[in-house]
Amino acid sequence: MVGIETADDAAVYRLSPEIAMINTVDFITPPVDDPYWFGQISAANSISDVYSMGGKPLTALNVVMFPSKQLDMGILKDILRGGHDKVVEAGACLVGGHTVDDEEPKYGLCVNGVVHPDRIITNAGSKTGDVLILTKPLGSGVLFNAVRSGKMDFKELERTVLPSLAALNGAAIEAALKFDLHACTDITGFGILGHLLEVAHGSNAHVVLSYKDLPFYPGALEMYKKGETTGSNKANRAMVAKHKLEMAVSLSSHQDELLYDPQTSGGLLLSLPADQAADLIAQLKKIGTGIAARIGEIVDQPVGITVV
Repeated sequence: MVGIETADDAAVYRLSPEIAMINTVDFITPPVDDPYWFGQISAANSISDVYSMGGKPLTALNVVMFPSKQLDMGILKDILRGGHDKVVEAGACLVGGHTVDDEEPKYGLCVNGVVHPDRIITNAGSKTGDVLILTKPLGSGVLFNAVRSGKMDFKELERTVLPSLAALNGAAIEAALKFDLHACTDITGFGILGHLLEVAHGSNAHVVLSYKDLPFYPGALEMYKKGETTGSNKANRAMVAKHKLEMAVSLSSHQDELLYDPQTSGGLLLSLPADQAADLIAQLKKIGTGIAARIGEIVDQPVGITVV
């Protein structure tokens, strides 16, 4: 039912008139040195793709690459413990996995979930008049690199950013599914503009993004001002540049970089009718979602993105 055609978050295969199976796999290198945080964030990142399709995660398989001759096996134990705890929190079962020896640690999950065939949510269903809501801040990519380079203290990252990144998107999608949700995706490695581009092309729509309404993690802009960046910004910018992008707002070069900042375990981007947006935002705040920001809208113009 859903394949690779619109670069969606997961594949969906119908098993019966009542059940469709969601399949996804994702793994990452360590964004932080702490192995337990690494396991939690990576697992939340993997499970999020099932939520993005409107589904419920059921089972997960560990995907592990680990340099067993260079690093203590206790580190691997803590990575797996972090992943296990998130799978359990999601109400799913961790049922196995596969491990290989590698030069650098990598960890993630293959996640299987279910959704009713008539209630699948994709990144390609936005409609003219929709409002776009984001459920987590942006800017985690540059903050990870800032910790590595010594420009930011890990304790500050642990206090202000990591709890949000490790948080599951399950409660947010559960709230959103009570409304007329037209489209959904999670914001990850392509940055906010890259994922909006997928929504625009998949939905044959034009996205108007309000820069002033974008939520950013504390310190993200400051780190770009200090010369920090990520290895993905340049590639993300090149990808977006191949398509229709209009910058109708004056931004500094540092503010502009935040539009291309790659996220790990980012928030959900929710597309729904404008007259329902305020009620969804209120519900998201009521259930304790960290951010519920109205960041843009879908308008009746040729496919592309305008930043205002």
